[in-house]
Amino acid sequence: MFEGIFTALITPFKDGKVDEAALRNLVEQQVEAGIAGLVPCGSTGESATLSTDEHNGVIDIVISAAAGRVPVIAGTGSNNTREAIGFTQYAKDAGAAGALLLSPYYNKPTQEGLVEHFVAIADATQIPLMLYNIPGRTASNMLPETIARLAEHEFIVGVKEACGDLDQISQLISLCPSDFTVLSGDDSLLLPVMAVGGRGSIAVTSNLAPKRMLELYTSFQAGNVNRAREIHHELLPVMNALFCETNPIPVKAALALMGLVQGDIRLPLTQITQPNRDRLEATLKEAGIL
Repeated sequence: MFEGIFTALITPFKDGKVDEAALRNLVEQQVEAGIAGLVPCGSTGESATLSTDEHNGVIDIVISAAAGRVPVIAGTGSNNTREAIGFTQYAKDAGAAGALLLSPYYNKPTQEGLVEHFVAIADATQIPLMLYNIPGRTASNMLPETIARLAEHEFIVGVKEACGDLDQISQLISLCPSDFTVLSGDDSLLLPVMAVGGRGSIAVTSNLAPKRMLELYTSFQAGNVNRAREIHHELLPVMNALFCETNPIPVKAALALMGLVQGDIRLPLTQITQPNRDRLEATLKEAGIL
């Protein structure tokens, strides 16, 4: 259902508050670049440090700014099933096309607990849901067999897979129905994931270089694998630099260097260290982004 390059939007802050003007400007740039869709309030959007009002407000702003031109898949995950239902219902009522739900963090549910968690949200909200498997942040790995069970639900339509294991992703794709979408959750694995049947990415790098990420995707889809490979290698240093510290520290620093945001970040995350800022700036210049 959701295929292509979706941007995992940052949440710009200014003077301790959400910078609505900067956020609307980011949305406009993404839409003009031709991005497939927008994903606010994910880990890149610092959802963990947004209040409920801020979380819902960011979703409202992005949906308003997108104005129906691209789908908005709102990050609505929580390790509290009731809270996740509330966030997801709000996003649906606000006009989101779908919701992205990460595997519950800290609780470390069993595989059966994961199934019951997501089915409860899908049953309660009846909006297209993308699962989000990111064991490095949640300490809970959704196994391919678990996701395949969830793929049977009419409102669970895909997964952002950030396990980093191509064997696991290959097995997942082989187990799931053909209409179930697997998107790469690791920017540097976009090309390999597409090679085994993935259909795009929810990406961090497209905050900076949406057109080039799109060209990588469209080149591969058109059968021009050599061009897709060229772009992959051109962007790989950028992708690596954007994860030199915890996401979204580097991407916010990069967008600040580009003059698009103020670059504020909330504790417990901190500003990028000077050596990594210097590396990031040099990498962006080398890539022609700065």
